[in-house]
Amino acid sequence: MRRTAVLITASALVFLTGCSGDDAGGSAEQAAEVPPAQVGVSVADGSTDVSPVTPLEIEVTDGELEQVTVVDGAGAELAGEVVPAEDGSGTQVWTPETPLAYGTSYTVTATAANEDDETAEAASTFTTVTPATLSTPSIGPLDGQTVGVGMPIRVWFDDPVADKAAVESNLKVTSSTPTDGVWNWFSDTEVHFRPSQYWPAQTDVRLDATLYGVDFGDGVWGEKDRTVSFRIGEKHVSIADASTHTMEVYDGDQLVQTWPMSAGSPDNPSYNGPHVVTELNRDRIMDSSTYGVPVDSPEGYRTPVEYAVRISDSGEFVHAAPWSVAQQGNSNVSHGCINLSTERAAWFFDFSQPGDVVEIRGSSAGTLRSDVYDWTIPWAEWQAGSALK
Repeated sequence: MRRTAVLITASALVFLTGCSGDDAGGSAEQAAEVPPAQVGVSVADGSTDVSPVTPLEIEVTDGELEQVTVVDGAGAELAGEVVPAEDGSGTQVWTPETPLAYGTSYTVTATAANEDDETAEAASTFTTVTPATLSTPSIGPLDGQTVGVGMPIRVWFDDPVADKAAVESNLKVTSSTPTDGVWNWFSDTEVHFRPSQYWPAQTDVRLDATLYGVDFGDGVWGEKDRTVSFRIGEKHVSIADASTHTMEVYDGDQLVQTWPMSAGSPDNPSYNGPHVVTELNRDRIMDSSTYGVPVDSPEGYRTPVEYAVRISDSGEFVHAAPWSVAQQGNSNVSHGCINLSTERAAWFFDFSQPGDVVEIRGSSAGTLRSDVYDWTIPWAEWQAGSALK
């Protein structure tokens, strides 16, 4: 009994000794100090000439973002939301409900808190750029239009584009049937898009021109975004052979018509190469002055025609020419057009749509140069015309 009591007492003493801490060692068990939150805004305070679409990025360390407010120079708060950056970096981006305006002062304020709910704040006041010129391009095809397989996307600018790469990178083309299409700059004010081969039939195409806030260069900025959606319809490609005086019409891959025709005479030969239908006129006056030949000159003319399908801006049409029926199929007597009988021209007129293709072959003239001569350009050369090559 006495030995047991001693043992219990000793054990108790050991327990009590282990639990009685020394004052000198108490700091080791104190809680680690919580670091303060740090918050930063990507646009530096005092920045000027900022694009109105510049992302307002907020970066927080040792804390959580609690609030972001953006006010204009008059103190009015803008509606917006904070979303994660697309690159997965953890950075947050304040996105406005409507884009910021040009030539306007803004202040962004971001607040973050650490684990102890101690807050930190960062603020930046900046001014968006005031453009010398605002530019909105024209686009073809038009929204909702159905066109043939040869119609390129064409974008025209009123002012020269100095930074073509910046503009081209904001012209996004998507299609229900994917293609290998590329942009090609025809000039400082015009850029076209096409695939290496004709568009696939029955394809839906969309162009998103997100150009608001984009610097075109030389003081020109994008005025607004535009979206155009159109459809590629049936595949209509016709072959007009000036050497055999024959026109073959294909609907898809099926040959549906083979006609005698007359192309441009030796003095006025038709241009070779794929031509794209751009307009259809039930009745039209053919006027030589439209391509530089006066009506009252020996080679001039002013002639009414029916069922005129324009295939270039060089005065070339497929149209009814009852006066040359005797020559159709055996000689070329036109001023560059494809002459057909009235009945055949009427059929072709009803069959055609803008964007269809008429490939002229076997002519003594050179290769087509027109407003739409895109398909005469070799693919490698076309690709080299991109500003993003």
